[in-house]
Amino acid sequence: MKVVPLRLQPGDDLRQALETWMGEQEEQAGCVISGIGSLSVVQLRFAGAAAATTIHGELEILSLSGTLSADGAHLHIAISDSRGTVIGGHLYAGSLVRTTAELVIGLLPEWRFSRELDTATGYAELRITPRAPGGGAADAAPPAETPARPRQH
Repeated sequence: MKVVPLRLQPGDDLRQALETWMGEQEEQAGCVISGIGSLSVVQLRFAGAAAATTIHGELEILSLSGTLSADGAHLHIAISDSRGTVIGGHLYAGSLVRTTAELVIGLLPEWRFSRELDTATGYAELRITPRAPGGGAADAAPPAETPARPRQH
């Protein structure tokens, strides 16, 4: 694994910045190892909800985790407001950095992550494919078998 630290600036869109950055990498699979900082606005989709909820304020990022691929990300975030109330969910675009976002990203050169519609869940779910040694995307090996899991979105 290749580990890369990133720092985002005030006004940066947290999700968009991660997706753009990942699309510029040679590696095709990544994960958020650590993510802290602050937001002025967050777009969260709660479990089972059809749309995102917008929350404004001085928000602390307590935790950010997820997977990154060239064709999308699956990110969960936990934040607290100025009273210390904690809430979390799926991170959507439109979540803006207030002062900083300090991120540690893991790049996985031996793997390719992609997102494909899963008819069982109705969501674009993670597809994991090993990459051939020294090869690019065109040289990818057959898909890795991943265990089925119940619908969790």
